Amino acid sequence: MAGYRKLGRTSSQRKALIRGQVTSLLNNGKIVTTEARAKEIRKVAEGLIALAVKEKDNFDEVKVVAKVARKDKDGKRVKEVVDGKKVTVFDEVEKTIKKDKPSRLHARRQMNKVLYTVKEVGEKKADTKNVNLTNKLFDEIAPKYAGRNGGYTRIVKIGQRKGDAAMEVLLELV
Repeated sequence: MAGYRKLGRTSSQRKALIRGQVTSLLNNGKIVTTEARAKEIRKVAEGLIALAVKEKDNFDEVKVVAKVARKDKDGKRVKEVVDGKKVTVFDEVEKTIKKDKPSRLHARRQMNKVLYTVKEVGEKKADTKNVNLTNKLFDEIAPKYAGRNGGYTRIVKIGQRKGDAAMEVLLELV
């Protein structure tokens, strides 16, 4: 007997399906799918959340000095003429960044192996930006479940699908 459901797909198709659904679940907070799929997705999603909860505070805050281009009121870079050439003017800014410790970095890489990249589309095509789901896991989802020992997802039965009478469920983060 297999330790997982085959879902009527080849291994590569099944892995892609699970990766897509887990990505969608963590990005949106809930998804509607079949019961068999939900039970498989739950395993992967809860593992990722448990990893994020374990490593959420495992970083150092480091101060760095960065060069940032000076901008005018319209948001355009300020240029200055030096030796007959236009050169952008830079200011030095001190920033505090989070530097992952090795175990957190490894956890981040493990998560990136499973999760797809997500693009959040704005009103205009230019407003499209990439959402970093690993940061979302560490910064938003993990603190919510810090005091909880597992059981991060809930499966709620909706009813049978009209086409093939498969049991549909709502899989959501608790």
